[in-house]
Amino acid sequence: MRILLTIESTCDETAAAIITEDGNVLADCVAGQEDLHRIYEGVVPEIAARAHLERIIPVIDRVMVDSGVTPNQLSAIAVATQPGLPGSLLVGLSAAKGLSIAWNLPLVAVNHLHAHVYACSLGRSEPIFPCVGFVVSGGHTHLYRCESSHDWVPLGGTIDDAAGEAFDKVAVMLGIPFPGGPRLAKLAESGNPKAFQFPRPLMDDSKRMDFSFSGLKTAVRYRLVSEGKQDFTSLNLDPQYRCDLAASFQQAVVDCLVAKAVLALKHTGCERLCLGGGVAANKVFRQQLGDAINAIGRELVIAKPEYCTDNAVMGALAWEKIRALQPDSLDLDIHPGLVRHR
Repeated sequence: MRILLTIESTCDETAAAIITEDGNVLADCVAGQEDLHRIYEGVVPEIAARAHLERIIPVIDRVMVDSGVTPNQLSAIAVATQPGLPGSLLVGLSAAKGLSIAWNLPLVAVNHLHAHVYACSLGRSEPIFPCVGFVVSGGHTHLYRCESSHDWVPLGGTIDDAAGEAFDKVAVMLGIPFPGGPRLAKLAESGNPKAFQFPRPLMDDSKRMDFSFSGLKTAVRYRLVSEGKQDFTSLNLDPQYRCDLAASFQQAVVDCLVAKAVLALKHTGCERLCLGGGVAANKVFRQQLGDAINAIGRELVIAKPEYCTDNAVMGALAWEKIRALQPDSLDLDIHPGLVRHR
């Protein structure tokens, strides 16, 4: 039985996992940083990198101990190298390189976005490829045509804010503490999604599979300003008004996401859409996306809720490279940015 150590540190979660080649998770650990960033109402890259430095070895040690696996039982070490925050990525890669040398193990790079889609295959007996891959998270909103685990063609992506980023920023406007996205979704459960007519940027453009949420976020701000609520640090909104605004904003985002997902399936002719990323845990999004895809006779596969947010288990994608005998060298570097395709 071959065993893999995976490391994830692309943003503000320090994570590691021990995974067998047949997909059995022997141990999994995620150390979050919400308390460190809450005062700033967003992730501060320098703080995130320093926190990774403090936590990376204890997290790796935890999964090694919990799994009962020793270094000489490992087949390789996988680490996410793109995209992400530069300092955060460097911490994970440095730890992986050090252990690769110390334990004389192959090193395998993992694309964080590809891994989010690959998480849909965890616990599934049938292959997910070919498919349309859809990553919707705090930092990314992207569509891909995925012919195999290594053949990915970008179809479209956000041209400004990611969907999860817009959720968090609107949450700040509503006085919801960071991380606000999940709390905003909870607030929206008691609201009327038709109370306010917010824009759906690019939704009706049938020639583009891109997203834009910055203008939608600004529309929410203007609505608050029109109500005389310009000081977002001391909001005194009617409770139902907050719920209605949250629900209306959420519905606008979901409408855009669902429309482009359906467009991508029709454009590619793929029979399956695989959804990953933190926003994939949003109940309204999951339900309405499922209804829309079912209506056109296609299949929707969503990563398990525990594997939607950043984690190291999705680094099981590295097994595909290992089986293809494609390890990486110690010259491996990070690639923080994401190349945009038009």
